Amino acid sequence: MKQITKPKMLVRSLIAAGVIAVGLGGCAKYDPSVFQQAVAGSASAPAMAVSAQPATVAALPDFTGIVTQNGPAVVHISVTQKAEPAGSAPAMQGLDPSDPFYEFFRQFRVPIPHGQMPLQGVGSGFIVSPDGVILTNAHVVDGATEVTVKLTDKREFKAKVTGIDKPTDVAVLKIDAKNLPTVKLDKADDVKVGEWVVAIGSPYGFENTVTSGIVSAKWRTLPGDSYVPFIQTDVAVNPGNSGGPLFNMRGEVIGINSQIYSRSGGYQGLSFSVPINVALGIQDQLMQHGSVTRGRLGVTIQDVNQALADSFGLKKPAGALVSSVEQESPAAKAGLQPGDVILRYNGKDILSSSQLPVLVANTGPGTAARLDVMRKGETRHIDVTVGELKNARVAAADVAGQDHGRLGVVVRPLDPDEQKQAGVTGGLVVENATGPAANAGIQPGDMILSVNGTPVRSVEQLQSLLSKAGKHVALLIQRDDMKRFVAIDIG
Repeated sequence: MKQITKPKMLVRSLIAAGVIAVGLGGCAKYDPSVFQQAVAGSASAPAMAVSAQPATVAALPDFTGIVTQNGPAVVHISVTQKAEPAGSAPAMQGLDPSDPFYEFFRQFRVPIPHGQMPLQGVGSGFIVSPDGVILTNAHVVDGATEVTVKLTDKREFKAKVTGIDKPTDVAVLKIDAKNLPTVKLDKADDVKVGEWVVAIGSPYGFENTVTSGIVSAKWRTLPGDSYVPFIQTDVAVNPGNSGGPLFNMRGEVIGINSQIYSRSGGYQGLSFSVPINVALGIQDQLMQHGSVTRGRLGVTIQDVNQALADSFGLKKPAGALVSSVEQESPAAKAGLQPGDVILRYNGKDILSSSQLPVLVANTGPGTAARLDVMRKGETRHIDVTVGELKNARVAAADVAGQDHGRLGVVVRPLDPDEQKQAGVTGGLVVENATGPAANAGIQPGDMILSVNGTPVRSVEQLQSLLSKAGKHVALLIQRDDMKRFVAIDIG
């Protein structure tokens, strides 16, 4: 049999469920360029002696009970959206209008209607209350002019979109019905990596399709999704599965299937679900207030790698490193400073900077929170009153000069006009970068604001601080309007 292979495509966008008139939208997809394919070869294993004892066969999980109990509560969602006005039919390729055969062939073209052409898409959802409350993904119903919910018994209902929350990709629908089957919900706090999970949905429109796999990881943060600690699985999830439930082996929903990593647009072993506890918090706010409020600190943070941990005297690379603090923000009023490493938030350890935005966002505005912070080698407690997020950063995770000899930069002090324009006090501007500084990514035009947390105001001070530093230094750099720490190995 001849095998046909298709060229690989890099897909880097979140695809809504109803975006193509003929296609079946659904689960979002995103392909990071850093992912690479690898092919592993295997050597032939030596022959093994056959044992006379019968082999012990491990029992495979049985999902039939979960499907029988919960399948009727999983719904098929179809949406209608408005499209851009259709234009006139394109000109016939390769045929000049002056050609005598142009008019002859033109009469055989299929006319393209003008005006609005509706787009159709599909997704999945699940019923959480007998009176018709349904959870799904925001991108499934965002922009829809009409939403139809179809049950497994073939009944169909027009659904009202109660509310959507794009940052978490959660939406709440309501249909006019009673005594509907519902799913059981779990708070997803005790989800374990390696446990079996089951997804039910409508991939490519095939309703109530069941797939299974295991939990691959927890607390995954994806590009552009700062507020969701995704559950990663290897469950087969495809376009149309979006908004469908992810079950544990007790038959409880632990997540909403939301995104996949893919080169082809289809399943490739990396699926991501919104934890159900996150979704339920969003549901409560949408149903009570029609909108979602989030807590805000007003800091920019970055991950702590080994070099930064060495520079700041940390025992291990963990926590969220504060690279900038917004003026008049809750963090500024509480006394947080650039160079602080937030180790705990309300008693919860911060192992990665991606954890902090989720914890802060889930804190009600006006609530007091306690931070455990490492500052210049000493741990201290800082109490902060969490603000409300309004088109500002909660605790935005940053993507992860001097003597020319040791550091490798030529610097000069900023004049008063430059300081005013940059909104800084003191600092040195880099005129040339070589050696360790250039290797770490320092560029001409960067402003060096501090060394290992100590503000820098002169070239002499910079040289003094470097002479006392160890093998690593952490420079607070400002480039354009962005501040971040850069760890440099100066040997």
